[in-house]
Amino acid sequence: MNIEQIRSLFPITKEAVYLNNASQSPLNLLVNNKLQAHLKTELIPIGKKGFNRDEIRIPLSKILGGLPEEYALTTSTGIGIGIVAQGLKFKKGDNIIIPECEHWNNSYPWLQLKKKGVEIRFAKINTDHSFEPEAIKNLIDGNTRVVAIAAVRFNSGFRPNLSTIGKIAHENGALFLVDAAQAAGMIPIDVEKDQIDVMSGCGFKWLLGMHGTGFLYVSKRVVKSINPVLPGMFAADRIYDQLSFYNDSRKFETGTIAYSLFTAWSAGLELLLKIGIEKIYQKALENTDLIINGLQEKKYQIITPIKKRDERTAIIHFNTGSLENTVILYKKLVKKNVLVTLQGENIRVSPNFFTTKEEIKIFLNLV
Repeated sequence: MNIEQIRSLFPITKEAVYLNNASQSPLNLLVNNKLQAHLKTELIPIGKKGFNRDEIRIPLSKILGGLPEEYALTTSTGIGIGIVAQGLKFKKGDNIIIPECEHWNNSYPWLQLKKKGVEIRFAKINTDHSFEPEAIKNLIDGNTRVVAIAAVRFNSGFRPNLSTIGKIAHENGALFLVDAAQAAGMIPIDVEKDQIDVMSGCGFKWLLGMHGTGFLYVSKRVVKSINPVLPGMFAADRIYDQLSFYNDSRKFETGTIAYSLFTAWSAGLELLLKIGIEKIYQKALENTDLIINGLQEKKYQIITPIKKRDERTAIIHFNTGSLENTVILYKKLVKKNVLVTLQGENIRVSPNFFTTKEEIKIFLNLV
């Protein structure tokens, strides 16, 4: 597909410069058309077929690695991490390591465990909002049960070295859990090569779905060590008088989910597979090269760590040096239909594969 064909699938491109993909992806026509087709079957459900969960599991495994049966369907990143946090058996004296200032979906589920005597250890981040694998290594010991990090940090766009951190976790007998909300669909991830045991993510960002869609990957290596906490009819064999869980990640699924949203989401996943994640990631770097150079020329403060190209993503945070002026600039951009996010004291810019050089120039001219 060429850029014109791709952009024709995203109606927002005719109305605005959309640089807000880290918040959510704009609805595309493939997903919308599949959603509308599903809703028609709900109006007149003659010959209606049940939802096949493999429509999501199979493309997820192609995009992120692993086997389809290692994926459970959830409604959000936080739900998946929460299921794991409550499903692991902890004892007093155990500890969990997470980097400082992680997204709340990857901190609240662990902080709740302090009531059980579990220690939460925060790995130090650098002044440029990055962190080194050594920050994890300095804290880990024989009592560490989980190392939990975001594959891409929401508040800086930093991309840590997953495989190195996974190796550190495994060498110390710890589980390696990854929050993929800001990564899946934008950067290359291979759960096996990256030594990921558990990964939770959502559909409404880079995976081109909508709110209410998500997944939980649990490797077959560790699936037996995590107990289901909300078993529903899709978690076990259909036996009335006993509970016989599936021996894979399906055991973490609960009851009915929003089939309309998941059916539509499958079209978004198919589009990603057609374009290719490697191409999407290279486009992310090309887009952010332009943004970084432009912001540097204008002397803005770039918060995102940009020294190492392999630590960069499609997310750039910057500010004016003054919160008041940053807010004024944000409002100016939105008024001109250049859609970004005001996050804390920074403006977050997050282009995607449908973003053009011309759109980035419009953004840079306004700032």
